[in-house]
Amino acid sequence: MLCQFTFENFKSYKNETILDMQAVGGQNFQESLIYSSSDKKEFLPVSVIYGPNGGGKSNVLDAINCIVSLVMKPILIFKNNMNQNAVMNLTPFLFDEDSRKRPTKFELYFRPNEEYEYRYFITITKDVIDEECLYRRKIGKGSRIAMIFERTYGKIELGSSINKKKINLEVNDQMPYLSFLYINYKLEPIMLAIDWFEKCIIRNYGNPYTERHLIIGGGEAFKQKLIQLMNDVGINITNFDFVKKPNDESAYDLLFEHTVHEKSYSLNINQESDGTQKLFNVLPLVIIALSQGRLLVIDELDAKLHPKLLKFIIMLFKDPEINMKGAQIIFTSHDVSTMKSSVFRTDEIWFACKLDDESSDLYSLYELRDESGNHIHPSAAFDKQYLEGRYGADPYFRNIMDWK
Repeated sequence: MLCQFTFENFKSYKNETILDMQAVGGQNFQESLIYSSSDKKEFLPVSVIYGPNGGGKSNVLDAINCIVSLVMKPILIFKNNMNQNAVMNLTPFLFDEDSRKRPTKFELYFRPNEEYEYRYFITITKDVIDEECLYRRKIGKGSRIAMIFERTYGKIELGSSINKKKINLEVNDQMPYLSFLYINYKLEPIMLAIDWFEKCIIRNYGNPYTERHLIIGGGEAFKQKLIQLMNDVGINITNFDFVKKPNDESAYDLLFEHTVHEKSYSLNINQESDGTQKLFNVLPLVIIALSQGRLLVIDELDAKLHPKLLKFIIMLFKDPEINMKGAQIIFTSHDVSTMKSSVFRTDEIWFACKLDDESSDLYSLYELRDESGNHIHPSAAFDKQYLEGRYGADPYFRNIMDWK
């Protein structure tokens, strides 16, 4: 479970930026929150980011993807015996000379289970890791924070929980020490942290190639669950299967079976609508996230989806009887029709917008105040007020209406 994500000097985000998944009080959908019995804290199952094109929505998700990739890429290269380097290629804020020279910073608070909360922090300047640290604490009142390791400009210090073996303190200045420890040693605190990173699912549907990358879980139970969900949203298929292409035995076609008047017909997935193809790509990820309590991060989740289908996916994560493992979804959207108090809490809605210096700003609806200085009411007409430009991340519809 993600508790909080902070980053700075990454792409369009010049200043420190925080995406907080901790729930605030006095909101609706109280029953949908992820409740931690260990310390009685509550976390959000959903966060959505709105804003105009070029405002910085995707860059927030890119930042999450970046920190996960930084940690996981060296591990995946090692596991798969790949002969390549884990090049970082970070892009800082480029619209002033000072930022080009400053480090990019990432900080994560996450809980891989009900017992521990971790803090991971890393700063990078021109692909060189300056600082890196990993801490954890037992969840509960009065628990102490334990240092796992600290790395400061090449000097590494180990905490007591892993300082029991002869561990190499020399590491390439472009490799995260967290990744290095996982690859070379079986250390419980490290393995538990990497388990959380490994389970993050990140997809960018702004990239057309993403929809060609299908992830289908194994087993008949998974298959039937996927068919059931497709039918629940009106995509009436009775079966699907992968069939070898006649002229290329290494390639497969995906066929959907439709039953009409008790007669079966097969259609290639390429013959299905764009919406059906998108849904078939997204729903397996949703099933995996919900069944295993994973973090699912999706850019442009609403693309090619009917608003009712988008709402259907959102509400799966907000249903405590379905989301029993504490799964979370963070996504970007332009679909204002779902920006309603019947779908979201004010702390689940975020806005990304550009400032005068071309840097991006990120803030939640909960942080805003109305004309009387009060928080936006949980039952307000979010979509109407957003289109009126009252939330700052002006979607420029008013300007369009004024064009002559």
